[in-house]
Amino acid sequence: MTVALPASSPATFEIKSANLPLVALLLKSPDLDALTRDLALRFGDIPDFFDNDPLVVELSALAADERAIDFTTLMTLLRSYRVAPVAVRGGNPAQMDAAQAAGLLAAPDARITAARTQEPQITRVQAAPPVEAPVTAAPPLGALVIDKPLRSGQQVYARGRDLVVLAMVNAGAEVIADGHIHVYAPLRGKAMAGARGNADARIFALSLEPELLSIAGIYRTSETPLPEGVWGQPTQVRLVAGPDGDKLVMERL
Repeated sequence: MTVALPASSPATFEIKSANLPLVALLLKSPDLDALTRDLALRFGDIPDFFDNDPLVVELSALAADERAIDFTTLMTLLRSYRVAPVAVRGGNPAQMDAAQAAGLLAAPDARITAARTQEPQITRVQAAPPVEAPVTAAPPLGALVIDKPLRSGQQVYARGRDLVVLAMVNAGAEVIADGHIHVYAPLRGKAMAGARGNADARIFALSLEPELLSIAGIYRTSETPLPEGVWGQPTQVRLVAGPDGDKLVMERL
């Protein structure tokens, strides 16, 4: 005989599965002094690039490396850039043990969703799909629109969205976006699109005269001449994968 018992649920809580977006640090060297220099070079002039984002440390590139990693120092360094290290994956048993002893959780199911950036490599990852009741993400933000010229020393960062600039970006100014960058005027400063690893982001300029161009961390400075025919012209810049690695491609519009 089957007996059905009445079910009850606690009045004070429920347990649900959730999907947490993370950023990932793809660690390529245990040399934390070198990492400190590279992070300062990449993010030192963008103090609000991160907003206490949870982070997973990806160790697959170091799994065969027997040198010790000082995870306590690494976590302190990362927190200084307003990220919250919470997990680790991809390391050898000794590395994973050391990381967990420092307070990181093992996250073997975390999947890297975009990884075309330069060292130090920080990109977006996604946890394994939830089995029920996923947290609904907020709708994407509209583009950030700037309608005044940007002078030398000024910086604009469009977090989580595209950036549209309707006036000149002068030399010494910086425009940064997690999505695309549109400049409907001369672009003479620095432009960094796909700042969090979006390799599909593009840069559009009515007159391309930049000091630096970057998409998903792949960059080109004014020390390398632009391709013939695009200087001062309406141009789009995109990232293209090739046998020798990713490269920036510039095409007249």
